[in-house]
Amino acid sequence: MYEKLEQRTFLAMLVLVSVAFVFLMRPFIGPIFWAIAIAVIFYPIQVWLLSKLGNRPNTIAFITLLLCVVIVVLPVIALVSSLVAEGVWLYQQIQDGVIKPGEYIDRVNQSFPAIQGFLAQFDINFNELRERAVTAVVGASQFLAKRALGLGQNTFQFFLNLALMVYLAFFLLRDGTKLVDLMIHALPLGDERERLLFAKFAEVTRATVKGNLLIAIIQGALGSFIFWALGLSGALLWGVVMAIVSLLPAVGAAIVWVPVAIYLAAIGEMLSATILTLFGVIVIGLADNILRPIFVGRDTKLPDYIVLLSTLGGIVMFGINGFVMGPLVAALFMAFWGIFIREFGSYDEVPVQSLEQDLEEE
Repeated sequence: MYEKLEQRTFLAMLVLVSVAFVFLMRPFIGPIFWAIAIAVIFYPIQVWLLSKLGNRPNTIAFITLLLCVVIVVLPVIALVSSLVAEGVWLYQQIQDGVIKPGEYIDRVNQSFPAIQGFLAQFDINFNELRERAVTAVVGASQFLAKRALGLGQNTFQFFLNLALMVYLAFFLLRDGTKLVDLMIHALPLGDERERLLFAKFAEVTRATVKGNLLIAIIQGALGSFIFWALGLSGALLWGVVMAIVSLLPAVGAAIVWVPVAIYLAAIGEMLSATILTLFGVIVIGLADNILRPIFVGRDTKLPDYIVLLSTLGGIVMFGINGFVMGPLVAALFMAFWGIFIREFGSYDEVPVQSLEQDLEEE
């Protein structure tokens, strides 16, 4: 009896201390998560270096981290700096009246009067829609400018989180395998289940970051290039916006370049509108279908609607980190239920079997 009381007390204290530790680490969830993501994504490079340099964990971890900084971290810092400048510029242009969203919409309406008649069939008031669109554009530019200003004021915090992420990534690269084995040994879920869940975590992280993020960057770069080539202002800013919306299934970069193509046609720039439309459909639009199998290799095995909802929910809950963390939570949710159905239900064919196949391949 006393033994059971001791065990229950210990388990209660274990849960209490663990929850306290999670809350303690909560301010650093971003750097911790991206350090884990770096360790997972660059693990194949680490294995290759291990075969070339032998068992030298510190050296291998340092070289792998250096490659990550050169390939990923430095370009991201340069992009964020440029985005801050572009965001402030756009807000100032709207405030000074140089950029007038309402006039752009009126110009499209004058050139294509059928749009107003088409909207009227669905009882949509064009003037009301125009006011909402203008308000949305002004509000978005103001939000972006405030974010940019806040980023500039919080430069120290940004570099502190960056340094923390790099610091943690080094130790995770060096000791990651040992930590995973320790967690498998400590967690009371069953070793087989834990290995399947860790495999799913690695799969989704690689697919989302290495695949989706890289494809989004490529689509954003292509969009920025065509905007620059056509002489459109804010090419870098709109390229970043296209990269962000490219992360969302069923949305894509078309939400940015299609209205611009319509406006170019409305002001008589038919050649530029045609070039932008063809480039958007053929180059930007097909980039996802062509590059995704190459960079992702195997998908996350999640339906598109789950990816969309989990990405949006992740962004709301975790901020910008949510585009990875949202689908990751959804994938683990489905993996847990797959294991439950397989072991406690009456169905034999469940998605978790794909996890077992992946684990065997690895």
